[in-house]
Amino acid sequence: MGRGSSGLQSAPPPASRSAVRQRFDQLMREVAKFGAVGGTGVLVNFLVFNLVRHVTDLQVVRASVIATVVATFSNYVGYRYFTYRNRDKSHRTKELSLFLLFSVVGLVIENGVLYAATYGFGWDSPLQSNVFKFLGIGVATLFRFWSYRTWVFRALPAEEAVADAESFLERRGQAEKARIRQRVG
Repeated sequence: MGRGSSGLQSAPPPASRSAVRQRFDQLMREVAKFGAVGGTGVLVNFLVFNLVRHVTDLQVVRASVIATVVATFSNYVGYRYFTYRNRDKSHRTKELSLFLLFSVVGLVIENGVLYAATYGFGWDSPLQSNVFKFLGIGVATLFRFWSYRTWVFRALPAEEAVADAESFLERRGQAEKARIRQRVG
């Protein structure tokens, strides 16, 4: 009786592990690029936030919203032309509309954390404001990464088809090599 019939799972064949590894590596490259653009956006966000707080008499959350809006526009340029430059560009109006929609949700998440800390708990010192702004950015970033890659900067259908075809051909090649080894050995 083979392993499959006894209910035990065997390890995936080498070809499928390779395909999984390729997709994982691709995701890690995307995360790194998203992080590079996002890191730049965080610097812009904090620079504008602290500048507005020190130069104007605006309340902390209003200063944060202004900073988030400025960072959002700089991030769009980075995501479109660096992180997701190979993604579908045929529907720019829809892409920008979705980007702005999800960015507004991210803005609410980010500044909601700051609002709760400032007005809910009275934590309004410059250090506390920066800490809670940073926490809000972190939570909002998780949402933004998921929404931007899923809805805004969609993979081209041809890219997905090519990746699937390459994976299929690689698995088929591995299976053929295994059959030849069985015949020879």
